[in-house]
Amino acid sequence: MFGSLVFKGYIWLTKPQPASKPRTVTGNFKRQTKNKKDMGLDMRPMGKPKPGFEKRFVEIFEMVSQDKIPQPTFLDKLKGKKMPTKDELLQEWFDNQIQTYETIKAPRVGRDKEADEWIKAKYDELKKKPPLDQFLKEYDGYYVIELAKEQDGVPVYIAMGQDENVFRGEFLRDCEDLIGEDLMSEAWNTKMATETLEYGNRLMEVADKLAKEHNLEYLKSQRLPPDTDEDTIESKLHILFSLAKWLIFYGKNGHGYEADF
Repeated sequence: MFGSLVFKGYIWLTKPQPASKPRTVTGNFKRQTKNKKDMGLDMRPMGKPKPGFEKRFVEIFEMVSQDKIPQPTFLDKLKGKKMPTKDELLQEWFDNQIQTYETIKAPRVGRDKEADEWIKAKYDELKKKPPLDQFLKEYDGYYVIELAKEQDGVPVYIAMGQDENVFRGEFLRDCEDLIGEDLMSEAWNTKMATETLEYGNRLMEVADKLAKEHNLEYLKSQRLPPDTDEDTIESKLHILFSLAKWLIFYGKNGHGYEADF
């Protein structure tokens, strides 16, 4: 199942579709490029492996990301043995994941009472109303990210047209003067869970130090951006805290992220 972001009359939700590849991950894991810093960045949290699939999850990820898809030998061909294609490997990879919507505890229409009440409230706000049964059927299965319990996994720095738990990495450019080019550029590298957690911890360490030096520790627990110009240290530090918390949340919960640029 994969999630797609849908906007209908000012309603944002995420709905699983009858296919295997999540919208939040493309499966085209890009390698580093010398000019990557010049490319826009979205950081898409990846699903995590279902119990028992952990080893195979990493194997497939490495095969796809390193473009090392196994090819049949001459003897294999004689025996009629087939090797899985890249698409088949990705299909297996996506089929054996726990999606991020579950990890952030986003309620689901048709399953959770609060999501049902939320979608009915949105229906009441519509000026032109389709039949209620038709409306509810259309939105059955949608995840309401707005109501997710784990808000550290739902950033305020988002990209329009993406799932609401995708972090718009472009904002990190504003922080280069605080953290340096090397640490900033690491965001453009797709990471598995352990690397994601480690990167988040390093960003948090820098942010904590800067906050203490400038008496801005309050920004760490402030969800919304400060009411300051974007080139101020308050604005930049809030971005760092937000991204660090996002990375730590997904990393410690077994999720990596795809750097899409």
